[in-house]
Amino acid sequence: MQIQVLMFEQDDPTKCTAAKLVKFGIARRIKHLKGTDVILNPFASEFVLQSDKEKTHSITGIDCSWELAQDTFLKKFTGISKKLPPLLAGNPVNYSKIGKLTTAEAISGALYILGHKDLANSILNKFKWGHTFLDLNQYLLEDYFNAKTSDDVMMISQEYGLN
Repeated sequence: MQIQVLMFEQDDPTKCTAAKLVKFGIARRIKHLKGTDVILNPFASEFVLQSDKEKTHSITGIDCSWELAQDTFLKKFTGISKKLPPLLAGNPVNYSKIGKLTTAEAISGALYILGHKDLANSILNKFKWGHTFLDLNQYLLEDYFNAKTSDDVMMISQEYGLN
């Protein structure tokens, strides 16, 4: 699975999780998207599902500030936009906030749902707080991994009170 990041450099570079993924050789920094890229977009209409695994060859995280996210994601991105189901942030800035994930958390969550659990864990191990994301979302991620449809995802998130 190829991991890519499109970085808008809107945050403190010393705290940027996407930059750290590039530094460690886990992700590749890109400047342009391809039509076949799966783009993690919190405003997309479709969820990442385990059934997407066969047609997903790369995951692209869009790295931007949450304060500018709506404007950033209003731009037209070439590729297949998918959103993550509701997950709790494990990072210290947005701890336990629904959906306020870092780029590393978002990519790891998508990888986990797609069945690349070891890769998801290895990404999070690069961060002191990475295990917190997995601890908070352990059962959710497993349930989302087993979800077959978007309706299943909605039902799961309702069961956990995350809507």
